[in-house]
Amino acid sequence: QVQLVESGGGLVQAGGSLRLSCVASGRTFTTYAMAWFRQAPGKEREFVTVIDSYGEYTYYAEDVKGRFTIARGNALSTVYLQMNSLKPEDTAVYYCAARVDVGVRSTRISDYDYWGQGTLVTVSS
Repeated sequence: QVQLVESGGGLVQAGGSLRLSCVASGRTFTTYAMAWFRQAPGKEREFVTVIDSYGEYTYYAEDVKGRFTIARGNALSTVYLQMNSLKPEDTAVYYCAARVDVGVRSTRISDYDYWGQGTLVTVSS
């Protein structure tokens, strides 16, 4: 079992930055691929980015590429999401997710076994 706890959400003006953190506890963090998803009001949850267990491979949704950066600190069992140049359309609850890294970098919600409770990011115009 893995427990995930996100933090770092808040209110920011358009063009601003935020850094989200997700701390994992439980089983060996270094065996898990970690991802961020988000869910805007009235919309379905969507993939944002993923990082492999080694921190060597990352993949981003097209609309955040170049603005968001995922990183992980395995010594601290933490994954980060640095969000720059934020837009009002980035407003959402952001969720951290984990799955055992089997070499396939999935963007599908159903492939992830563990989820955090989410942290709200609000970008004002």
